[in-house]
Amino acid sequence: MRILQLLSCRGWSSDAYWAARATQELTRRGHTVTLGCRAGTEAAVIGRARTMGIDRVTTFAFAGGVDPGADAADVRRLARWLGDTDVVHVHRGKEHWLAAVANRVARRPRPLVRTRHIAQAVRPHAANRWLYRRATALTVAVTDAIRGQYLAAGLVGPEGVVTLRGGADADLYRPDRPSPGVSTRLGAADGTPLVGMVGGLRVMEGHRLVVEAAARLAARGLRPHFAVVGKGSQEAEVRGVIARHGLEAQVTLAGFVPDLSTVMPALDVALYVPVESDGMSRVVFEYLAAGRALVASRVGVVPEILRHGEHALLVPAGDAGALADAIGRLLGDPALRARLGAAGRRLVLERYSGARLAEALEAHYARLTGA
Repeated sequence: MRILQLLSCRGWSSDAYWAARATQELTRRGHTVTLGCRAGTEAAVIGRARTMGIDRVTTFAFAGGVDPGADAADVRRLARWLGDTDVVHVHRGKEHWLAAVANRVARRPRPLVRTRHIAQAVRPHAANRWLYRRATALTVAVTDAIRGQYLAAGLVGPEGVVTLRGGADADLYRPDRPSPGVSTRLGAADGTPLVGMVGGLRVMEGHRLVVEAAARLAARGLRPHFAVVGKGSQEAEVRGVIARHGLEAQVTLAGFVPDLSTVMPALDVALYVPVESDGMSRVVFEYLAAGRALVASRVGVVPEILRHGEHALLVPAGDAGALADAIGRLLGDPALRARLGAAGRRLVLERYSGARLAEALEAHYARLTGA
């Protein structure tokens, strides 16, 4: 099949990763897949996609807001693309509307698929009812909760929206031995257990909660090293919290790391503890693929895919005491860490790898095109 994936984001985000992973895996399965990106994102998006082996890339204006000139030019280009495309798959509202209009003016309209990546309900006004009921062949939600929002709003019927989670690169993220020096660079030395959290330093991500849990563990005499990988607007505030607890020597803010697959094998315990849902976080699946023992908040995709004590230890969102207890339990039980890590790896291989995602997409595309 000839597939056009459209992505209007300015930076590398969960939807950019999802689209790029789908493009990569569908290409591996023999399909001709082109990734259409926003012009001007060569460094932030296109370059990252190319590092994943994606070489079929084109650009559109995908202007912010409503820009009659740029939007009309994009519609014309998309209409021409439809002549050599079997399926169009979009990931944000901008390209969704442009592709829907292009389908209206094209000689040969094509099935339009939309993936919804965020847990913010779509308003069921008249324009969106037309967009989803009439112009869109299939909506893909990355969690069951997002799928439920569509059904509750009456935007689509049960047959018009499916849930497809995951997409971790199980070949890249593996439970291998860590590369030499990684633990030291993350601040852990002399065999000190390493607890890691990967995620942008944003309000909802729970970094202050992790520092509070570290302080509670220290009060019990447990002093693993904590490494926070990522950057963001809350960095100064997080540093302040670390300083107030006197944990500067025990918590490392490692900043951006380009290759997370080298970091994750070094972690004894992995953390995913946002205080509210951010939809489907890819890092959950990467932790699992890397065979890490995981402590996760019961938000977003977590309670849909993970069972407490079987795949991970699950804690209430925002509960520093429960988080400290779970970390302490894992630090004191190497056998439990190994069992959870192995179970998480199996779960990804069986259900949530990029290969499984591409297989499911391929089946839906084939149904829509009659292939």
